[in-house]
Amino acid sequence: MQDSNCPSCGAAIHFRSPALPYVTCGYCQTMVMRSGDGVQDIGKTGALPFDVSPIQIGTTLQAEGRQWDVIGRVRWGWSDGSWNEWLALGGDGSHRWLGEAMGLFMWLAEQPGADTPVTQQLATGTAPRIGSASPYGEHSYTVSDIKEAHCIASEGELPFPTPRDWRVLSVDLMADNGRCASAQREISGQGPSVTEAVMFYTGRYYTLAELKPKYLRDIEGWPVPAGLSEGR
Repeated sequence: MQDSNCPSCGAAIHFRSPALPYVTCGYCQTMVMRSGDGVQDIGKTGALPFDVSPIQIGTTLQAEGRQWDVIGRVRWGWSDGSWNEWLALGGDGSHRWLGEAMGLFMWLAEQPGADTPVTQQLATGTAPRIGSASPYGEHSYTVSDIKEAHCIASEGELPFPTPRDWRVLSVDLMADNGRCASAQREISGQGPSVTEAVMFYTGRYYTLAELKPKYLRDIEGWPVPAGLSEGR
């Protein structure tokens, strides 16, 4: 772990993995980038709105036969609501994403360079159709949802910056065996400085109980369901 201080407000910040060079200061919402032995202020991210997720920074989860520590979050907004994408760090330095919306949890691993019908369409700026097939590897996925979204805010450690003008076309896909996938066409910047990228992730759906979480967030009026450990 590399300890440092926020260049904007001086608060303590921590970097736990060389693969995660960005952290959002929890006190002033400055996005900080590790640069050599120092850190750099690269601008403000938004303030996180109140929500009632039981997950928080510091929650531990069990998946793929091992423990993962929740260390970061991106909050996305769209026309009808918002959702969380939590970053979980494994003991070997690898990371996974936990998409959380309306009580559903998508456990996802990035697939760099994935070539699928959906990623091909997104790369050309075309939105896929709901119900269309997009096979990848041994699995046949079907497009189940499409949203135009924007980054509301972030917290903790992340592999990328979260600028306020960051927009995505987010596509969810499902397979018959409980597996799921997500594709995103990401757009940031304005005018000649705009940048675009297409990302693809695969994984499966979990219930909160299957993830065996510890150190859940205290929510007034929400008792921890039977079978879940608070870890306190």
